[in-house]
Amino acid sequence: MKIHFYKYQGAGNDFIIIDEMKSAFKLNHTSIKKMCDRHFGIGADGLMKVRPSDDYDFRMIYYNADGYEGSMCGNGGRCVHLFAHHRGLAGVESRFEAAGNVYKGWIEEDGQYLDMHDVQIPSLTGDPVIDTGSPHVVVPVEYLENYDVLREGKRIREDEMYKPDGVNVNFISELSATEISQRTYERGVENETMACGTGAVAGAVYQATRHDLPDTVITVHMRGGDLNVHLIRSGDFFNVWLEGPAAFVFEGDVVV
Repeated sequence: MKIHFYKYQGAGNDFIIIDEMKSAFKLNHTSIKKMCDRHFGIGADGLMKVRPSDDYDFRMIYYNADGYEGSMCGNGGRCVHLFAHHRGLAGVESRFEAAGNVYKGWIEEDGQYLDMHDVQIPSLTGDPVIDTGSPHVVVPVEYLENYDVLREGKRIREDEMYKPDGVNVNFISELSATEISQRTYERGVENETMACGTGAVAGAVYQATRHDLPDTVITVHMRGGDLNVHLIRSGDFFNVWLEGPAAFVFEGDVVV
């Protein structure tokens, strides 16, 4: 079976996108994993299918690089909106379904934006998991550049307290109250990625909480680029939208 695909990236977080607005392809997790493989396939951190929606512009289904369906992906959401705009499926704004929620994407001159679902303000002494559409934990560290993200991320991701599904692990280093550096170990990819959108939101929410910041913008420096997380405090939640770069890389055909 030959499939036409598109490759997009957001701050170095890269994705295969398949247009299924007219017809769906039967891909199993082995096929998706092979397509995402950087040595034997196209190479990507994940794959997204774009399908019709009864009520919105489209529906996004996200798969991790291991081939299994995942939860929400922030950089993927910004990339899929840009893809939909390029394909004429949406204008500069879109509303789309993903992982059981509805998201709004839009394009401005300085980048692509994604309105994330509200994030509960975390307890810094209680449950460490921050739900940003995907489960994340945030670990402050010193000397982030030389930190062993692969080893420590894997250890925490597989800890008994996060089983059976595991967790994404974000290591942050504070530069100022509104600026952090961050590296993320992603479950499903089982490696460090160049950037992580939902992880950047988790890091920003953690940072705003520990400094008791109200409405603010936290800049998150990741290896693939910078993401800005806009936060508006509303009771026990932050209203969140994610700002950052996204771009088309290439397209082609693959036989699976």
